Amino acid sequence: MPRLASHTDTVPPSGIRRIFELALSLEDVVFLAVGEPDVPVAPEVLAVGAAAWAADDTDYTPNGGIPELRNAIVQTVAERNGIDTDPEQVWVTVGATQGLYLAMTLLLDAGDEVLVPDPGYTTFTMNAHLLSAVPVPYPLRPSAGFTPDLDELERLITDRTRVIIVNSPSNPLGAVFDEPTLRALLAFARRHDLWLISDEVYERFTYGAPHVSIAALAAEGDGRDLERVLTVFSASKTYALTGARVGWLLMPPGFSTLLGASQEAMVSCVNTPAQRAAVAALTGSQESVERAAEHYGENLRLATSALRERGIRYLEPSGAFYLWVDVTYASGGDVAAWAERLLLQRRVAVAPGSAFGRTGEGWIRLCVAASSADLLEGIRRLPDPGSPGADLVSAR
Repeated sequence: MPRLASHTDTVPPSGIRRIFELALSLEDVVFLAVGEPDVPVAPEVLAVGAAAWAADDTDYTPNGGIPELRNAIVQTVAERNGIDTDPEQVWVTVGATQGLYLAMTLLLDAGDEVLVPDPGYTTFTMNAHLLSAVPVPYPLRPSAGFTPDLDELERLITDRTRVIIVNSPSNPLGAVFDEPTLRALLAFARRHDLWLISDEVYERFTYGAPHVSIAALAAEGDGRDLERVLTVFSASKTYALTGARVGWLLMPPGFSTLLGASQEAMVSCVNTPAQRAAVAALTGSQESVERAAEHYGENLRLATSALRERGIRYLEPSGAFYLWVDVTYASGGDVAAWAERLLLQRRVAVAPGSAFGRTGEGWIRLCVAASSADLLEGIRRLPDPGSPGADLVSAR
């Protein structure tokens, strides 16, 4: 048979999905591995989507999205993020995942390098490989509170570096970068003439640390930094619409023709009922989002208290709905294999930290978008630090 493209050999499989799919084949599993909101979608949002299906509102839309949604996004990012933009700079995508891929497709040639956070969302690296580009991890280390080290970033720059990806609030860390850190990253991108992709999917879920959009900072002064910043948002986590697949990419001005051609080649457009539902989500009451944030915040408080009582180290979360937990005391240098044993022997599904990059070895990500009972039971089933049985029985 004909051979596949050579770059397909370099695309890493998802270590998160591996655990998740194995867990689906088992019974009585506590699911804490996948970032799926456990709150219901607001009824009025569901009603609008259902009405669109019932009315056969299923025709093609403009490549960039229906005007009502693009206008709603313009108003939303102005009010909540301090970003002044235009409907022609807003591109509705098949979730933030396609938004990220679209952005990277526009910016990276084969062999170009993209700086990706480590630990960081797995798709950053997977996309780079699919484009025959080179992902270059920039470590987020425990010793620095999992914030970027600018000196280390400087050492990673080569003549092939084209893009840096910034993710705050962070998946998987739950970290929120403060304004001075974001300003430093923007200045770094300016200094080396890099594109900057800002993944802000978890923007509505922060706890005591304000979310700051890099595009808002880039607009200050002469605003020229806006020419290098692309921002990705999503309805998936904010409105619990993960399966609806609606995200949006904010581009600098002047790219509408190129984006239209690119979107047409990839997906043509996002399905119409999902776009109608997203309009209702953005323009309607935000009480469901506020309730979700309270729920996740309370779960984080309960979980961190339980971890402290157990003597298990974790990163204090300030955003998203994840807990980054140190299990080096038990994982034996291979947290992916350990997480599989935890699932098989104790029926707890967690995401191994190594799935998010080399710096994640020895850590796990717990999703707190679950019932408090499941969350606390999952933590209860973690091995005790320092006990003789801390390491689970090795697979034979």
